[in-house]
Amino acid sequence: MPIRGSINIPGDKSISHRALLISSLIPGEHNIKNISTAEDVIYTLKCLNNIGIISSREKNNIIIHGGTFIEPNQPLFCGNSGTTMRLLSGLLSGLKLEAKLMGDESLIKRPMNRVINPLMQMGADISSNQDCAPIIIHKTNSLIDLNYSMEIASAQVKSALLLAGVSSDKKVVIHEQYQTRNHTEIMLDDIGYDIITKDNSIIFNPTLNKPNNINIDIPGDISSASFFIGAACMIPNSDLRINNVLINDTRMGFINILKKMDAGIIIHNPRYINGEKIGDIQVYYKPLYGVDIISEDIPSIIDELPILSIVATQAEGVTRVSGSEELRYKESDRILAIVENLKRMGVKIIEKKDGFVIEGPTILNKATIDSYD
Repeated sequence: MPIRGSINIPGDKSISHRALLISSLIPGEHNIKNISTAEDVIYTLKCLNNIGIISSREKNNIIIHGGTFIEPNQPLFCGNSGTTMRLLSGLLSGLKLEAKLMGDESLIKRPMNRVINPLMQMGADISSNQDCAPIIIHKTNSLIDLNYSMEIASAQVKSALLLAGVSSDKKVVIHEQYQTRNHTEIMLDDIGYDIITKDNSIIFNPTLNKPNNINIDIPGDISSASFFIGAACMIPNSDLRINNVLINDTRMGFINILKKMDAGIIIHNPRYINGEKIGDIQVYYKPLYGVDIISEDIPSIIDELPILSIVATQAEGVTRVSGSEELRYKESDRILAIVENLKRMGVKIIEKKDGFVIEGPTILNKATIDSYD
């Protein structure tokens, strides 16, 4: 049955996290519209409430009263949200507060040294359970300026360091090998912070000028939209339009790879709102062809690789994914999860250390899917 019509998607999760965290640092009232409905974002808001940030909510619109913090009287529970734990670690490191960050059974197994180590280079006093949660942020008198070259491509680590710079009023210079999603930089620049991006380097300078308060209407989540986009690409006679969705260049990897597979995709009405690029995406069915996906593609499709693997099962020829070993360290081992579940559905797929190889097209069989928690 074809997928046809026009839909709207809830607010982007990455931008929602950052809008909450950045607004908490700026005194005054902030308005965040169309915030993500994801549970991860709710955990970020609850953690901020537990360190003194007052908020009120009506449906998917939130008002944040920023600038006043208290020391939490209980651990800050981040649920399953690595974004919450890593970004909050950066924000708290500059606030001279004592705080303990906890997570669920999955999150406490995820590596946190990638954010702990550079924060400690910046002067933060942090202890952990062998580089995993719980993370304890100890009080420090002051952080120092940081010049850091990223060891892995991670928007979470980059954002944590920038938030540490904002909360401590210190200079932060970050060098990336591959550009990762840049919502933190865009938001800081849009509200008036002194931040410069040039040649894969980001420079945050402390400023005496008070930034503007946040008043943002968050665009639709391109990662959530990817499931509808993938379905319309695969199903004959489909023609779907997704309105007011984020089309930030660092998040268009999924779209760009689908175009390489010869998918029918048109971007209508591109425009900028709050510094972010937004558009309406039309997706219509065309025969698809296998492609090679390499390490430099991965940062921009890290969340979309599972649905992309499904699309690849319907493409003519071979699709090879390499350079994606980071997927083994998400909420679950996503490479293993993709390979095992697609095998159950009858897909010809080979697991590699840093990816997988899919031969298509395949008629998918009914199967019981293991979500690996």
